Amino acid sequence: MERETLDRLLRVGLEKGASDIHFQVDYLPLYRFHGELVELRFKILTPEDTEAIARILVDSVTGREDLDFTEIDLAYELSEEGRFRVNISKQRGHFNIVLRVIPLQVRSFEELNLPGSLREIADLRRGYILVTGATGMGKSTTLATLIEAVNTSRKAKVITIEDPIEFVFKPDKSVITQREIGIDTPSFPEALRAALRQDPDVIMVGEMRDLETVDTSLKAAETGHLVFSSIHTSDAVSTIARVVSFFPAEEQSVVRTRLAENLKAVISLRLVPTKKQTGLIPVVEILENTRSIQECIRDAARTSEIPEYIARGRSDRMQTFDQHLLDLVHANKVSVETALVAASNPTDFRTQLAMEGENAVSLRSAPEPLTPVEIESDF
Repeated sequence: MERETLDRLLRVGLEKGASDIHFQVDYLPLYRFHGELVELRFKILTPEDTEAIARILVDSVTGREDLDFTEIDLAYELSEEGRFRVNISKQRGHFNIVLRVIPLQVRSFEELNLPGSLREIADLRRGYILVTGATGMGKSTTLATLIEAVNTSRKAKVITIEDPIEFVFKPDKSVITQREIGIDTPSFPEALRAALRQDPDVIMVGEMRDLETVDTSLKAAETGHLVFSSIHTSDAVSTIARVVSFFPAEEQSVVRTRLAENLKAVISLRLVPTKKQTGLIPVVEILENTRSIQECIRDAARTSEIPEYIARGRSDRMQTFDQHLLDLVHANKVSVETALVAASNPTDFRTQLAMEGENAVSLRSAPEPLTPVEIESDF
């Protein structure tokens, strides 16, 4: 396969609005739309095809066609059209390539249907802010929007540490340095230690992966920096448990105290279908660290009380997943059926709907999901 053909395949994804593109031996090219995989009428990919794709992608970053690896992460760009986060792996000796589509422009909170209160979180000057959710739930996109809010609102030195670089920021009011693991720096911990000597105001760490990264990023928050990062957890409670679990048991009590003193917010994301089934919309749990929640973080026995404090904290810009789902149902953006499936506590959610008179909405009134079909193309 030639580079021109690969670029045309990628343009199909950009033009049609795909979130991910898959190239795998014995399959047609696959594109993910609103959670569903759809085939492109192209041709069944051979081992030679996927190896050629891998060579093109690796050469674009390293300047060489060496494929002596079992898996690798990198970024690929179609100039002025779009960027892609790339994972190349092997399965049964053949190359398997998945590309996540990264828009060239960072979208606003409003464009992403994110709560406006996140803008106030971006205005903070110090502390630890974690964006959480499963893979594909919008963590990187939300982090980029938070950084762009800093970039467009104040003079600050911003350092991002990513693997690979996804969104490329255009300097506005802030000075932004973007460093990529494997190209600009060997690891997250080393880049973080170096960042602390580079006079930053804001540090964004693409992902919390290991004890050293978590510990160093916490130290950065403790020394007066604003630190953003992401972690693969489902909600605020599991996020706190996960951060603490990186440390040995004998250090966890101290870590809870450090986290209680420096954590400013946890933003947890889930994507659900819109009522018209034309896309996905984020459902967001927001924790902001009040005195009551600080006590729950310090005391492991009280961590389970956090959801109750979040639910009571709407005046403090907090909300649970189910509270936000209820808002989306009222706004006619999400169907009752979808909300009940996505709710953390469906029984309580149904009760809340009934109390507010929403039980008159028939579950059968939700539109039928769109059936994926093959993508037409000019190949």
